[in-house]
Amino acid sequence: MNDTPDELVRRPPTLEDYLHLRAASGLTPKSPAQGEDALAGSWRWSVVQRDGRAVAMGRVIGDGGWYFHVADMATLPEHQGRGLGRRVLADLLAQIDEVAPAGAYVTLMADAPGRRLYASMGFVETAPESLGMRLAH
Repeated sequence: MNDTPDELVRRPPTLEDYLHLRAASGLTPKSPAQGEDALAGSWRWSVVQRDGRAVAMGRVIGDGGWYFHVADMATLPEHQGRGLGRRVLADLLAQIDEVAPAGAYVTLMADAPGRRLYASMGFVETAPESLGMRLAH
């Protein structure tokens, strides 16, 4: 790595970077068509770039009024452990705070590697009152 500083931007990564970040960080790989829809259909983005390439990212989907879901939190393995995930999440939460009314509902699905980060930023488990579910195909 060189000494170029990381830059936080509030725009989506390129399709190539999005697909690479998902796969390289251990998230389920997606097709280019799925990636294009994710890039276009997100409410907000926070991306850390180094030398013009995305090395960490996260996005928010939702209605922009009261429901916000944090998704696609990912950091390239060689950039993990440097606080980039925390930086991305803090920026996404700041973007929500800028527009959300009191009582806004902010959710995420916490995979094991990110749980400590999410808890440290105020997220709590919802079970047993509520349990995340997905449609099995």
